[in-house]
Amino acid sequence: MIVTEEKRILSDFVNTIPESLYGPDRVSYILENSSKLDDGDKVLLRKFVNKILTSMIERDASDIEIGGHGNEGYIWMRIHGKKERVKDLPQFGDDESALLISNLFNSNQKKYISTTRNLDFSYTYFYERRKINVRFRADAYFDLDTLTCNMRAINTSIRSLASLEFHPSAVKYLSHNYIKFGLSLITGITGSGKSTTLDSIVDHHNKFDPAHVVIIAAPIEYVHTSNISLVKHREVGRDVLSFKEGVVQSLRQDPDIIVIGEMRDPDTIMASLEVTDTGHKVFSTLHTSSAMESLERIIAEVNPVEQERVRNRLADVLVSVVSQKLVPTLDGKRALAKEVMVVTPSVKAAIKNNNIGEIYMMINQGGQLGMITMEQDLKRLYEQKRISLETAITYANNKTRINQLLSAK
Repeated sequence: MIVTEEKRILSDFVNTIPESLYGPDRVSYILENSSKLDDGDKVLLRKFVNKILTSMIERDASDIEIGGHGNEGYIWMRIHGKKERVKDLPQFGDDESALLISNLFNSNQKKYISTTRNLDFSYTYFYERRKINVRFRADAYFDLDTLTCNMRAINTSIRSLASLEFHPSAVKYLSHNYIKFGLSLITGITGSGKSTTLDSIVDHHNKFDPAHVVIIAAPIEYVHTSNISLVKHREVGRDVLSFKEGVVQSLRQDPDIIVIGEMRDPDTIMASLEVTDTGHKVFSTLHTSSAMESLERIIAEVNPVEQERVRNRLADVLVSVVSQKLVPTLDGKRALAKEVMVVTPSVKAAIKNNNIGEIYMMINQGGQLGMITMEQDLKRLYEQKRISLETAITYANNKTRINQLLSAK
């Protein structure tokens, strides 16, 4: 990869940084002054980043790390699960990397990361060989006062909802045609495939439901093409200032389905409950590993004075909770294990009466309604010989229960 001209642009700019500036002040200078680059130089640096991302795709890497003290000048990639230096790509100093990264931002994003020290954003470029636009989910942040960036390639195809192996009754609860309003949550730890499941749900509606879907996310990952549904994408930080504002503003946009990328703070939680209460179908995510933990997290996030009111409202608007994990399979791939709770009158009463601990057995016994505990689903995968016994036990939320299930004849 010949980088003579790109290196010259980077070197010339770095030489303008006053020697008196150290640490974060150097990054601030780069963020503030990178817009002064010649337009042709900006384009050349972007094309260079695109070449690096093309190299990433062609190595089957899932993630790339550019810049930062920890990189030691190298570009790092996660290839087949292993993070490693890519020694055949050029090396860059901290200031050079910071300029490459800041050249990917718009003016609002530069201001935002200067204040918050972190920025979630998306990036797209045209991959010439396959003649497609490739999207990346990116996170820029600081590492010992240096600017660094992780970029993850987003799948260019969507898994069908059927391939996720939900019970037909559970799919009904997720469907806008079956239930016109209510809140459905997709939960799990980072990397558990929540975004993939949300995209599968949107795609499912887009094939047959003449509805208006508004997606609010940070960042927008997969971009849906309107088919039967009209699908709008609003990226936090680019198209709207916050999740809460996106949710509130969506009420004036004639939506049928609102997808909220994450209920990450009390304001967003309250806004999500309120917009659901007005008769909309709402989908969102939480970083929790079980249905019961999801309920407890929502209630605990709000002011104690508000908790009883939120508990009652949640009981009234909640339709279903899917808590999922991606577990390693015997053939070296990953399978989706999930816990599914649908809100029956009994579940609703347990939420309102603050008896959330009783809900596990309701899920355990609700198979005919499409409910399943994480332990039951792990047992299913084990009996299908898709995962090992050790994996089933390791990924269970309730170790006592999984051992009981696996030892039962």
